Amino acid sequence: MNEDNTIDYAISVIRRFLSERPDSADTLDGIHRWWIRWPRLEESSLVTLAALERLESVGEMEQIKVGSSMIWRRKK
Repeated sequence: MNEDNTIDYAISVIRRFLSERPDSADTLDGIHRWWIRWPRLEESSLVTLAALERLESVGEMEQIKVGSSMIWRRKK
């Protein structure tokens, strides 16, 4: 899988996860480890970050600061 396909895969999994659990929110690491089942070896968390940033750029996701952590969630 090339990088764009890998990012597209992560986007589709994140969208599916949120369609089933619309109130979910997590850190980048939590989304990378627990929301996405990678088909082969686990990808870099930079792939997940790129997917989240693309979703943010089209208005589907947002980041909020909670304590010292940045949390990603479906845009409200």
